[in-house]
Amino acid sequence: MSTANRAVASDRSDEDLVKDVVARNAAALTTLYTRYAPLVFHIACQSLDRASAEEIVQDVFLAVWQKASTYDPARGAFRPWMLQVAHYRIINELRTRSRRPQSVPDDDGSILDGIPDQNREPVEEAWRDFQRQAVQSAVRRLPSGQRQALSLAFFEDLTHEQVAETLRLPLGTVKTRIRAAMQKLRLTLVALGVTALAAVLAFGPGRWLERTAYLSGLNSRALAFVTESDITTLHLAAVPGIPAESHGAYRGRQGGMLAVVALHRLPQIPAGTAYQGWALINGEWVSLGTARVDASGNAMLVAEGKTFQTMPSRVQVTREPSSGSRQPTSPAVIEWSEDNQ
Repeated sequence: MSTANRAVASDRSDEDLVKDVVARNAAALTTLYTRYAPLVFHIACQSLDRASAEEIVQDVFLAVWQKASTYDPARGAFRPWMLQVAHYRIINELRTRSRRPQSVPDDDGSILDGIPDQNREPVEEAWRDFQRQAVQSAVRRLPSGQRQALSLAFFEDLTHEQVAETLRLPLGTVKTRIRAAMQKLRLTLVALGVTALAAVLAFGPGRWLERTAYLSGLNSRALAFVTESDITTLHLAAVPGIPAESHGAYRGRQGGMLAVVALHRLPQIPAGTAYQGWALINGEWVSLGTARVDASGNAMLVAEGKTFQTMPSRVQVTREPSSGSRQPTSPAVIEWSEDNQ
């Protein structure tokens, strides 16, 4: 087994782990991330919003990966050194914000997000495939009781009460199993975030790293979001001409900033195309992102922004070019409308 992939004992000292990071052992970075990412996030949240704090965490551990050789244990412990890196990153972010032009307000990134990416990088596509496969693998490794409850709640769109009735279990037991399953899946996504940091040596820093780090954090929040008790679920059904088994679920909250759409059993579509989700909010179609379904026809879309503080009046999924469209350009495949409720 190569040095870069060698497993690392979790009880090793920080200083020993840094030596392994210098030798490009990604498992050592994962261990340091697990130990200190929550602390860095907590500190960053004192000065920045949650999304920016997550970016700071990724930035700090990228710096650890790239600059581990500059750490000198003779001058002090790793923890203060790492926290100093975090402090500098936070200060730099605050200074950048103070100098940043504000001629066109776009606090939630909705203007930028509305512009389709016509040049999606093959590396990013590969990352999405790897991430999806890793999460699916993590679900399969869950204890059977947790896996069954989670699958019914998320993949089959059942409420917690319906899951309890189906499994003939107390509601509290079902909620506990789902919560435990989500916690384990969040740990998987943390590891994926560290994998993105380690991969920077192969692909270089820049836009791809920023997007993968952001997606890891966003997916982690989405997993927690969909199991909260006050979420509203809108069920999307197949339109005529589409197999009746195709369906989906939009999950959101009035006043929230996340929208999560689960796609289930959708037909496979040609290369160069993707499924794109749409929410009609205040009379305008808002993109929920694009995805290609896996072999079972499943996928997940996650969108974030102030726009989603308002629940939609319609939700639909269409077939679009893989780069995405500004507006729906083809008929819906699955849809939900408040007019039909």
